[in-house]
Amino acid sequence: MTAEPAVKSPLPVDLHPERLPYHVAVIMDGNGRWAKQRGLPRVMGHRRGVDTLKQLLRRCSDWGIGALTAYAFSTENWGRPLEEVGFLMTLFERVLRQELTDMMAENVRIQFVGNLAGLPASLQTEIDRAVEQTRQNRGIRFTVATNYGGRQEILQACRAIATQVQAGVLQPEDIDENLFGRHLYTADLQDPDLLIRTSGEMRISNFLLWQLAYAEIYVTDTLWPDFDEGEFHRALQTYQGRDRRFGKVSS
Repeated sequence: MTAEPAVKSPLPVDLHPERLPYHVAVIMDGNGRWAKQRGLPRVMGHRRGVDTLKQLLRRCSDWGIGALTAYAFSTENWGRPLEEVGFLMTLFERVLRQELTDMMAENVRIQFVGNLAGLPASLQTEIDRAVEQTRQNRGIRFTVATNYGGRQEILQACRAIATQVQAGVLQPEDIDENLFGRHLYTADLQDPDLLIRTSGEMRISNFLLWQLAYAEIYVTDTLWPDFDEGEFHRALQTYQGRDRRFGKVSS
């Protein structure tokens, strides 16, 4: 089901509604550094980061952006301290339980991508409940990448296609970009137009490697917990100033 973006609140006067990105992806980096700068435990940065994500989701919905994808937990994040990982898993569960009513009221459709079978069983239960209850919502598509790795996603797509070739269901010449895309986690979602990365890191960290092929990339030194409406406004201004040629020559 495709979201039906509609502007619910006035855009800043310098933004053009017809030139907004349909799909925004975010790498939410800097929670730990934000906490350290304030003499707080790292987990407090993650807690504040959730509030920032909620505000961004609401702003995207209000401004008519059709989809938001957030990189919440990578396959590499399991290497963090056990206490921090455990806190994050518990935080994800609690946020899903607490925010489900609001997501229903705001017509948000939530989905999760990644190796969800590797998550704690109680978190999987909350994910299944949230996905099922919001399935028919027609507002913004909110995708949460959890236990996600771009290389792993591509590998699982290759294995699925190879299995079909081996079974005679597909021929090698049948494989093209469209077919490959249908075997990705994001098969029913338009590729991102804009990737935002906070904290100044100049890399995409194994995030949506296939899908970001032609996304505009915006990097800010702002740490994720401080990424507010003004920062998002600047990211959209920058996006609207880009010449998106998709490999072609400007007319």
